[in-house]
Amino acid sequence: MDYSAANTALWNVVIQVGIISISIVFANFLRRKLSLIRSSLIPTAVLAGFLLLLLRTTGILHMDAHMLEMITYHGIALGFIALSLRMTAQDEASNGSLIGAKSGALIVSTYLVQAIVGLIITLFLSYTVMPELFRAAGILLPMGYGQGPGQANNVGSSYEALGFVGGRSFGLSLAATGYLVACLVGVTVLNVLIHRGKVHHTDSEIISGSVTIDVFQDKDEIPISESLDRLSMQVSLIIGVYLLTYLATWGVTSGIAAISASLANTLNSLLWGFNFIIGSALAILTRTVMKKLRGAGIMHRQYQNNYLLSRISGFAFDIMITAGIASIEISDLQNLWLPFLLLSVAGAFATWFFLAAVCKKIYPNYYYEGLISMFGMLTGTISSGVLLLREIDAEYKTPAADNLILGSSFGIIFGIPVLLLVGLAPKSDLLCFVVLALCAVYLAGLLAFIYKVNRRKK
Repeated sequence: MDYSAANTALWNVVIQVGIISISIVFANFLRRKLSLIRSSLIPTAVLAGFLLLLLRTTGILHMDAHMLEMITYHGIALGFIALSLRMTAQDEASNGSLIGAKSGALIVSTYLVQAIVGLIITLFLSYTVMPELFRAAGILLPMGYGQGPGQANNVGSSYEALGFVGGRSFGLSLAATGYLVACLVGVTVLNVLIHRGKVHHTDSEIISGSVTIDVFQDKDEIPISESLDRLSMQVSLIIGVYLLTYLATWGVTSGIAAISASLANTLNSLLWGFNFIIGSALAILTRTVMKKLRGAGIMHRQYQNNYLLSRISGFAFDIMITAGIASIEISDLQNLWLPFLLLSVAGAFATWFFLAAVCKKIYPNYYYEGLISMFGMLTGTISSGVLLLREIDAEYKTPAADNLILGSSFGIIFGIPVLLLVGLAPKSDLLCFVVLALCAVYLAGLLAFIYKVNRRKK
């Protein structure tokens, strides 16, 4: 085997991941040293992605676009699997199920608002000034704003295969803009609220690790002296579940193809595009089985470590975000600037005003903390939501941070119909209108759950 630089297949992964890693380190340096960047609260991974995008677009740096897309695709699945393997508190389901379920309903209802706004804009444009526009393009707004670069990449790629020229870059550009909205608009709103005395600024420069909800070692975990390193166990569990995800998805899609080729054309790309949902479900199943084995006395150790799983998921998401933004092809947007700008602005306004109205019902005792954190997450990711929250609740005295995590878990369940609608929308012009109507109906159902359902008093 040739181990020299001539063997590009051997060294390409190292080179591409190395460039991403160096860009993250450099972006972190800029964020720490430049007060303007630090005060904007732009996440380091987002800044690194924009730096690489600038270098790629200007021709200074050449990167493998296919490799960047692969990293984005796998990164979201690995990150969610790591999060889903985490052990949960015994009393979490019993004490927080209603607020968690309502937070999940809030998250998915915001997706629906974004989808409705997006579809109205692209349908209007396609029937007026831009007849060549892909009519279902508007549904990429919740994928970019609500879900982030991973899903924007997956859905945009599947739409591109269905005829949406530049669909992947369009979705990723919306995701990148979502980060800017989360940070810049979020910081502006925070300053206004602080100036008006609605909230109080707290010092977010806290010693690393002092505000984490994870402990380094739970009771009955494998000891440090074990022959297998703790980190190796976490990585093995994550990769093992991801392999099961591949096998399960391959088995289902192969079975569908054997039954009906037309049905396979509809569902297969959707299943592979949303493989992180299957991975999360299998990770939860794995976690449940391991817990049952411990309860039965067959397994005597807890092999998951929440602290390490959180760090691994953070790494996967950081790499995914950087690669996703860096892979945007600006040239693909040359004929899409009008819908892109309209979706970006309308999505920001719709998200803020919808959350401002509904959060009063769900979080009456910590309204602004709940609103700011949800706005940060539903235009960026959970990390941007936490970043904004720390400006007014650095020690996490309110449940707002927990609601992001617990609500996301319920959001996976509530979000399954949305994913089906995403796959249905581009099939025909008529189905775009059908999906628009179904989004409105489902939104009404979720709002009824949020406003009408209350815990029964014992």
